[in-house]
Amino acid sequence: MRTGTTARCIAVSGAALLALTACGGGDSGSGATTDSGEKNVNVYGTDGNMGNALGKDFDKNGALAGMKGTTPLTDLAQDFKDRLVGVDPKLQDYNYAGETYDAATIIALAAQMAGTNDANVFKAYVNGVTFGGDKCTDFASCLEIIKAGGNPDYDGASGPLSFADAGEPAKASIGLLQFGSDNKLDNDKTQFVLAGDEENAATDEGPAIATGAATGGPLTIGTLLPLTGDLAFLGPPEVAASKLAVQDINAAGGALGQPVKLVEGDSGDASTDTATQTADRLLQSGVNAIIGAASSTVSLTVIDRITGAGVMQISPANTSDQFTNYDDNGLYFRTAPPDVLQARALADLIGGDGNNTVAILARNDAYGTGLAKNTVENLVSQGLSEGDVKNVTYDPTAANFDAEIQQMVDFAPDAIVVIGFEESSKIIQGLNAQGIGPQR
Repeated sequence: MRTGTTARCIAVSGAALLALTACGGGDSGSGATTDSGEKNVNVYGTDGNMGNALGKDFDKNGALAGMKGTTPLTDLAQDFKDRLVGVDPKLQDYNYAGETYDAATIIALAAQMAGTNDANVFKAYVNGVTFGGDKCTDFASCLEIIKAGGNPDYDGASGPLSFADAGEPAKASIGLLQFGSDNKLDNDKTQFVLAGDEENAATDEGPAIATGAATGGPLTIGTLLPLTGDLAFLGPPEVAASKLAVQDINAAGGALGQPVKLVEGDSGDASTDTATQTADRLLQSGVNAIIGAASSTVSLTVIDRITGAGVMQISPANTSDQFTNYDDNGLYFRTAPPDVLQARALADLIGGDGNNTVAILARNDAYGTGLAKNTVENLVSQGLSEGDVKNVTYDPTAANFDAEIQQMVDFAPDAIVVIGFEESSKIIQGLNAQGIGPQR
């Protein structure tokens, strides 16, 4: 905390892992005070708001200074990022780009192994593509293993995927991010940690590789990604990654001996029926698999429609625990880690910073309430009492969040966790106005 400042610091968060203090990067610790005697409150952000797009909503330098948070993110190779920028020169973030690229690659590899574009057949190969067998890091090298009769163990752009039986990563890379005084992410302070355990991966590698001529025609992949809505900031890296993956697949000869087709679509957000309309259009166009949606709540509105039609759905960004045991005909997968991993990481970060009281502000949807619930459970298991943790949900479409912010002020915690999307800017502005936000 800067000497003499009268502002308090708060923690706005959603999936964190290491102990990085939110007050200008210094180690304030629980209960630290400013020279004016005011209490410092650590401020964190979640994967839903930890992107450079958030900073665009703030004109004053220092409005987000020191705010920290996490997102599922791998230490992406510079070559990979350069190639993404080659697809979209305007890219400013890479959130879920690796996960999206891997989703398309896994679909193509599973179809290749099954010898068909029928998702009801190639779904049995998906988990096995991510563990056991021979290591490979791109479609081309994995394809060579398949052609030689072997089983590929694809470690992709998002790391060692190692899917569990539920079709989701047993282990995932989490990026630890922090905003600088210019309201942009300070890349020099980005760190990466792993959450979960590959020992929890599935053991059934699936059927033997199909022999004979491929059946069913070319593989067609649709995208259901946020071009509009409250997660639109995630759209550009996900769209660029899906395009790059298909380019790489086709450069290696395609899947099933033919070029893979890509049909793009907008998921919108939960306040519209854009996802439903797009899903219907994609299904009518004959896609075999759909990448998306990014929002867990949006995916819940279309998962029955997609999997019920015998089409695979694989999300690069859904984290809600509801999908782990969802009745999806074995056709839903995700390359993003479930909230049970994120919450454990977040609780580790909060505890590591020495916070003894924690307030959580979570949007009232599948993502927000699920992550908040798991975070509370982890904090309590680490030693906090239930009275030390306050969990408040809010309507993301509300005109303002004054009542919820006042609850944060009244509780006076060591840390505040904000689990939200684009509405987070309004919440943080409100915290700043109360003198308890990251404003420096």
